[in-house]
Amino acid sequence: MNTLKKISLVDFIKKYNLFMLLLFFVLIAVILSPRFLTWQNFFNLLQQSAVGGIVAVGMTFVIITGGIDLSVGSNVALAGMISSILAKDLGCSTFVSMFAAIALGAFTGFITGSIITRFNLPDYIASMAMMISLRGVALLLTNGKPVFGLSDSFRFLGSGFLFDTIPISGIIWIIITCTAAFFLKYTPLGRSFYAIGGNNTAAWLSGILIKRNKTVAYILSGLLAAFAGVMLASWLSTGQPNAGSGIETDAIASTVIGGASLAGGIGGVWGTFGGVFLLSIITNILNLVGVPSYFQQIVKGAIILAALIGNNFITRKKT
Repeated sequence: MNTLKKISLVDFIKKYNLFMLLLFFVLIAVILSPRFLTWQNFFNLLQQSAVGGIVAVGMTFVIITGGIDLSVGSNVALAGMISSILAKDLGCSTFVSMFAAIALGAFTGFITGSIITRFNLPDYIASMAMMISLRGVALLLTNGKPVFGLSDSFRFLGSGFLFDTIPISGIIWIIITCTAAFFLKYTPLGRSFYAIGGNNTAAWLSGILIKRNKTVAYILSGLLAAFAGVMLASWLSTGQPNAGSGIETDAIASTVIGGASLAGGIGGVWGTFGGVFLLSIITNILNLVGVPSYFQQIVKGAIILAALIGNNFITRKKT
Protein backbone atom coordinates (compact mmCIF):
# COMPACT_ATOMS: atom_id res chain seq x y z
CA MET A 1 0.00 0.00 0.00
CA ASN A 2 2.85 2.39 0.87
CA THR A 3 4.50 1.58 -2.47
CA LEU A 4 1.32 2.48 -4.33
CA LYS A 5 1.14 5.80 -2.49
CA LYS A 6 4.75 6.61 -3.34
CA ILE A 7 4.20 5.84 -7.03
CA SER A 8 1.05 7.93 -7.00
CA LEU A 9 2.92 10.87 -5.44
CA VAL A 10 5.72 10.62 -8.00
CA ASP A 11 3.19 10.56 -10.84
CA PHE A 12 1.45 13.61 -9.38
CA ILE A 13 4.71 15.57 -9.07
CA LYS A 14 5.80 14.53 -12.57
CA LYS A 15 2.49 15.63 -14.06
CA TYR A 16 1.97 18.90 -12.21
CA ASN A 17 5.47 20.07 -11.19
CA LEU A 18 5.52 22.84 -13.81
CA PHE A 19 2.09 24.07 -12.73
CA MET A 20 3.21 24.12 -9.09
CA LEU A 21 6.35 26.07 -9.99
CA LEU A 22 4.33 28.56 -12.02
CA LEU A 23 1.88 29.03 -9.14
CA PHE A 24 4.73 29.47 -6.65
CA PHE A 25 6.52 32.16 -8.66
CA VAL A 26 3.27 33.92 -9.59
CA LEU A 27 2.50 34.24 -5.87
CA ILE A 28 5.95 35.70 -5.26
CA ALA A 29 5.45 38.16 -8.14
CA VAL A 30 2.04 39.21 -6.79
CA ILE A 31 3.52 39.83 -3.34
CA LEU A 32 6.29 41.97 -4.86
CA SER A 33 3.97 43.80 -7.24
CA PRO A 34 0.15 43.80 -6.82
CA ARG A 35 -0.17 44.91 -10.46
CA PHE A 36 1.35 41.65 -11.69
CA LEU A 37 -2.07 39.96 -12.04
CA THR A 38 -3.51 42.36 -14.59
CA TRP A 39 -4.41 41.81 -18.22
CA GLN A 40 -1.98 44.51 -19.29
CA ASN A 41 0.92 42.81 -17.55
CA PHE A 42 -0.10 39.43 -18.98
CA PHE A 43 -0.09 40.85 -22.51
CA ASN A 44 3.28 42.49 -21.83
CA LEU A 45 4.70 39.13 -20.75
CA LEU A 46 3.16 37.52 -23.82
CA GLN A 47 4.87 40.00 -26.13
CA GLN A 48 8.19 39.81 -24.31
CA SER A 49 8.15 36.00 -24.36
CA ALA A 50 7.00 35.50 -27.95
CA VAL A 51 10.42 35.59 -29.65
CA GLY A 52 12.03 33.20 -27.18
CA GLY A 53 8.89 31.07 -27.13
CA ILE A 54 8.92 30.53 -30.88
CA VAL A 55 12.61 29.60 -30.79
CA ALA A 56 11.86 27.17 -27.94
CA VAL A 57 9.18 25.40 -30.01
CA GLY A 58 11.80 24.57 -32.65
CA MET A 59 14.26 23.53 -29.94
CA THR A 60 11.62 21.16 -28.55
CA PHE A 61 11.43 19.32 -31.88
CA VAL A 62 15.21 18.80 -31.88
CA ILE A 63 15.47 17.80 -28.23
CA ILE A 64 12.67 15.24 -28.60
CA THR A 65 14.76 13.52 -31.28
CA GLY A 66 17.68 13.42 -28.84
CA GLY A 67 19.58 16.32 -30.42
CA ILE A 68 20.45 19.90 -29.55
CA ASP A 69 20.61 23.03 -31.71
CA LEU A 70 22.99 25.72 -30.47
CA SER A 71 22.75 27.69 -33.73
CA VAL A 72 19.30 29.15 -33.08
CA GLY A 73 20.59 32.41 -31.55
CA SER A 74 22.81 33.11 -34.56
CA ASN A 75 19.92 32.18 -36.84
CA VAL A 76 17.81 34.80 -35.07
CA ALA A 77 20.46 37.46 -35.73
CA LEU A 78 21.06 36.48 -39.35
CA ALA A 79 17.36 36.41 -40.22
CA GLY A 80 16.83 39.81 -38.62
CA MET A 81 19.74 41.25 -40.58
CA ILE A 82 18.74 39.69 -43.92
CA SER A 83 15.12 40.83 -43.66
CA SER A 84 16.16 44.34 -42.57
CA ILE A 85 18.72 44.74 -45.37
CA LEU A 86 16.28 43.50 -48.01
CA ALA A 87 13.51 45.80 -46.77
CA LYS A 88 15.58 48.92 -46.06
CA ASP A 89 18.56 48.87 -48.41
CA LEU A 90 17.26 46.87 -51.38
CA GLY A 91 13.68 48.12 -51.34
CA CYS A 92 12.03 44.69 -51.26
CA SER A 93 8.48 44.34 -49.96
CA THR A 94 7.93 43.35 -46.36
CA PHE A 95 6.61 39.92 -47.37
CA VAL A 96 9.56 39.15 -49.68
CA SER A 97 12.07 40.34 -47.08
CA MET A 98 10.59 38.22 -44.32
CA PHE A 99 10.00 35.17 -46.50
CA ALA A 100 13.59 35.20 -47.78
CA ALA A 101 14.99 35.40 -44.25
CA ILE A 102 12.77 32.56 -43.01
CA ALA A 103 13.64 30.41 -46.03
CA LEU A 104 17.33 30.99 -45.31
CA GLY A 105 16.76 29.87 -41.72
CA ALA A 106 15.16 26.65 -42.93
CA PHE A 107 18.11 26.11 -45.28
CA THR A 108 20.68 26.58 -42.50
CA GLY A 109 18.68 24.12 -40.41
CA PHE A 110 18.85 21.68 -43.31
CA ILE A 111 22.65 22.10 -43.50
CA THR A 112 23.03 21.55 -39.75
CA GLY A 113 20.79 18.48 -39.73
CA SER A 114 22.43 17.03 -42.82
CA ILE A 115 25.94 17.44 -41.41
CA ILE A 116 24.91 15.74 -38.17
CA THR A 117 23.07 12.82 -39.76
CA ARG A 118 25.22 12.22 -42.85
CA PHE A 119 28.58 12.43 -41.10
CA ASN A 120 27.38 11.08 -37.74
CA LEU A 121 28.75 14.09 -35.86
CA PRO A 122 27.76 15.06 -32.31
CA ASP A 123 24.81 17.49 -32.38
CA TYR A 124 26.48 19.78 -29.88
CA ILE A 125 29.69 20.23 -31.89
CA ALA A 126 28.05 20.54 -35.32
CA SER A 127 25.43 23.06 -34.20
CA MET A 128 28.07 25.05 -32.29
CA ALA A 129 30.15 25.30 -35.48
CA MET A 130 27.06 26.53 -37.33
CA MET A 131 26.37 28.99 -34.50
CA ILE A 132 29.82 30.54 -34.89
CA SER A 133 29.59 30.66 -38.69
CA LEU A 134 26.13 32.24 -38.85
CA ARG A 135 27.04 34.86 -36.26
CA GLY A 136 30.06 35.74 -38.35
CA VAL A 137 27.92 36.13 -41.47
CA ALA A 138 25.44 38.35 -39.57
CA LEU A 139 28.30 40.62 -38.45
CA LEU A 140 29.93 40.59 -41.87
CA LEU A 141 26.83 41.78 -43.73
CA THR A 142 27.10 45.33 -42.35
CA ASN A 143 30.50 45.23 -40.63
CA GLY A 144 28.74 44.79 -37.31
CA LYS A 145 26.49 47.84 -37.72
CA PRO A 146 22.72 47.71 -37.05
CA VAL A 147 20.15 48.48 -39.74
CA PHE A 148 17.71 51.23 -38.78
CA GLY A 149 14.71 52.93 -40.39
CA LEU A 150 12.37 50.02 -41.07
CA SER A 151 8.90 50.73 -42.42
CA ASP A 152 5.64 50.68 -40.45
CA SER A 153 4.47 47.58 -42.34
CA PHE A 154 7.65 45.77 -41.31
CA ARG A 155 7.20 46.77 -37.67
CA PHE A 156 3.63 45.48 -37.50
CA LEU A 157 4.59 41.80 -37.03
CA GLY A 158 6.55 42.36 -33.84
CA SER A 159 5.01 45.51 -32.38
CA GLY A 160 1.46 45.49 -33.73
CA PHE A 161 -1.61 45.00 -31.52
CA LEU A 162 -5.07 43.55 -32.02
CA PHE A 163 -7.76 45.85 -30.58
CA ASP A 164 -4.86 48.05 -29.39
CA THR A 165 -4.30 45.59 -26.54
CA ILE A 166 -3.39 42.05 -27.60
CA PRO A 167 0.11 41.75 -29.13
CA ILE A 168 0.18 40.20 -32.61
CA SER A 169 3.46 38.47 -31.75
CA GLY A 170 1.84 36.75 -28.77
CA ILE A 171 -1.07 35.53 -30.89
CA ILE A 172 1.35 34.12 -33.46
CA TRP A 173 3.31 32.34 -30.71
CA ILE A 174 0.13 30.69 -29.42
CA ILE A 175 -0.91 29.66 -32.96
CA ILE A 176 2.53 28.16 -33.61
CA THR A 177 2.40 26.28 -30.30
CA CYS A 178 -1.06 24.86 -31.07
CA THR A 179 0.06 23.83 -34.56
CA ALA A 180 3.23 22.22 -33.19
CA ALA A 181 1.25 20.32 -30.54
CA PHE A 182 -1.08 18.95 -33.22
CA PHE A 183 1.90 18.06 -35.42
CA LEU A 184 3.68 16.11 -32.66
CA LYS A 185 0.59 14.23 -31.52
CA TYR A 186 -1.34 13.47 -34.69
CA THR A 187 1.10 13.27 -37.61
CA PRO A 188 3.38 10.31 -38.43
CA LEU A 189 6.37 12.62 -38.80
CA GLY A 190 5.76 14.26 -35.41
CA ARG A 191 5.33 10.91 -33.66
CA SER A 192 8.50 9.65 -35.33
CA PHE A 193 10.47 12.34 -33.46
CA TYR A 194 9.55 10.61 -30.18
CA ALA A 195 10.46 7.22 -31.61
CA ILE A 196 13.87 8.45 -32.79
CA GLY A 197 14.66 10.07 -29.45
CA GLY A 198 13.27 7.21 -27.40
CA ASN A 199 15.04 4.31 -29.11
CA ASN A 200 17.01 4.91 -32.28
CA THR A 201 17.43 1.23 -33.08
CA ALA A 202 13.76 0.38 -32.54
CA ALA A 203 12.77 3.35 -34.72
CA TRP A 204 15.04 2.08 -37.52
CA LEU A 205 13.63 -1.44 -37.24
CA SER A 206 10.13 0.06 -37.48
CA GLY A 207 10.99 1.52 -40.87
CA ILE A 208 11.37 5.15 -39.78
CA LEU A 209 13.75 7.16 -41.95
CA ILE A 210 15.88 8.39 -39.07
CA LYS A 211 18.32 10.60 -40.97
CA ARG A 212 15.61 12.30 -43.01
CA ASN A 213 13.22 12.85 -40.11
CA LYS A 214 15.91 14.12 -37.75
CA THR A 215 17.06 16.54 -40.44
CA VAL A 216 13.45 17.77 -40.69
CA ALA A 217 13.55 18.56 -36.96
CA TYR A 218 16.58 20.80 -37.55
CA ILE A 219 14.90 22.41 -40.56
CA LEU A 220 11.89 23.29 -38.40
CA SER A 221 14.19 24.60 -35.67
CA GLY A 222 16.06 26.81 -38.15
CA LEU A 223 12.83 28.01 -39.74
CA LEU A 224 11.24 28.97 -36.42
CA ALA A 225 14.44 30.62 -35.17
CA ALA A 226 14.56 32.70 -38.37
CA PHE A 227 10.90 33.61 -37.99
CA ALA A 228 11.62 34.71 -34.42
CA GLY A 229 14.57 36.76 -35.70
CA VAL A 230 12.35 38.56 -38.19
CA MET A 231 9.82 39.16 -35.42
CA LEU A 232 12.54 40.54 -33.14
CA ALA A 233 13.80 42.93 -35.84
CA SER A 234 10.20 44.00 -36.40
CA TRP A 235 9.66 44.56 -32.66
CA LEU A 236 12.88 46.55 -32.19
CA SER A 237 12.52 48.24 -35.61
CA THR A 238 16.21 47.41 -36.04
CA GLY A 239 18.29 44.62 -37.52
CA GLN A 240 20.92 43.81 -34.89
CA PRO A 241 23.86 41.50 -35.75
CA ASN A 242 24.25 40.67 -32.05
CA ALA A 243 20.56 39.85 -31.56
CA GLY A 244 19.61 36.48 -30.12
CA SER A 245 22.78 36.12 -28.06
CA GLY A 246 22.10 33.55 -25.35
CA ILE A 247 18.59 32.77 -26.59
CA GLU A 248 19.62 29.14 -27.19
CA THR A 249 20.25 28.80 -23.44
CA ASP A 250 16.78 30.12 -22.62
CA ALA A 251 15.23 27.81 -25.23
CA ILE A 252 16.98 24.75 -23.80
CA ALA A 253 16.07 25.78 -20.26
CA SER A 254 12.40 26.31 -21.17
CA THR A 255 12.22 22.94 -22.90
CA VAL A 256 13.83 21.08 -20.00
CA ILE A 257 11.74 22.90 -17.39
CA GLY A 258 8.70 21.97 -19.47
CA GLY A 259 9.46 18.28 -18.94
CA ALA A 260 11.59 17.36 -21.95
CA SER A 261 14.51 14.99 -21.54
CA LEU A 262 17.84 15.87 -23.14
CA ALA A 263 18.22 12.16 -23.81
CA GLY A 264 15.27 12.44 -26.21
CA GLY A 265 11.87 10.80 -26.55
CA ILE A 266 10.12 12.92 -23.90
CA GLY A 267 8.68 16.43 -24.09
CA GLY A 268 5.97 18.60 -25.57
CA VAL A 269 5.42 22.14 -26.75
CA TRP A 270 2.81 22.97 -24.12
CA GLY A 271 5.33 22.13 -21.42
CA THR A 272 7.81 24.34 -23.25
CA PHE A 273 5.20 27.11 -23.41
CA GLY A 274 4.87 26.94 -19.63
CA GLY A 275 8.65 26.83 -19.24
CA VAL A 276 9.04 30.01 -21.29
CA PHE A 277 6.44 31.78 -19.18
CA LEU A 278 8.09 30.54 -15.99
CA LEU A 279 11.47 31.95 -17.03
CA SER A 280 9.80 35.24 -18.01
CA ILE A 281 8.12 35.47 -14.61
CA ILE A 282 11.40 34.69 -12.83
CA THR A 283 13.17 37.36 -14.89
CA ASN A 284 10.35 39.77 -14.00
CA ILE A 285 10.79 38.99 -10.31
CA LEU A 286 14.58 39.41 -10.48
CA ASN A 287 14.10 42.79 -12.17
CA LEU A 288 11.61 43.83 -9.49
CA VAL A 289 14.10 43.11 -6.70
CA GLY A 290 16.93 44.78 -8.63
CA VAL A 291 19.12 41.76 -9.41
CA PRO A 292 21.75 42.69 -12.07
CA SER A 293 21.42 40.98 -15.45
CA TYR A 294 24.66 39.00 -15.10
CA PHE A 295 23.45 37.46 -11.85
CA GLN A 296 20.24 36.53 -13.65
CA GLN A 297 22.28 34.29 -15.95
CA ILE A 298 23.59 32.46 -12.88
CA VAL A 299 20.02 31.95 -11.68
CA LYS A 300 18.94 30.60 -15.08
CA GLY A 301 21.87 28.18 -15.08
CA ALA A 302 20.88 26.99 -11.62
CA ILE A 303 17.28 26.51 -12.81
CA ILE A 304 18.45 24.32 -15.70
CA LEU A 305 20.52 22.17 -13.32
CA ALA A 306 17.63 21.89 -10.86
CA ALA A 307 15.23 20.90 -13.66
CA LEU A 308 17.63 18.25 -14.97
CA ILE A 309 18.22 16.81 -11.50
CA GLY A 310 14.50 16.88 -10.73
CA ASN A 311 13.51 15.16 -13.99
CA ASN A 312 16.23 12.56 -13.52
CA PHE A 313 15.13 11.90 -9.94
CA ILE A 314 11.46 11.53 -10.87
CA THR A 315 12.24 9.23 -13.82
CA ARG A 316 14.50 7.06 -11.68
CA LYS A 317 11.87 6.83 -8.96
CA LYS A 318 9.20 5.87 -11.49
CA THR A 319 11.30 3.04 -12.91
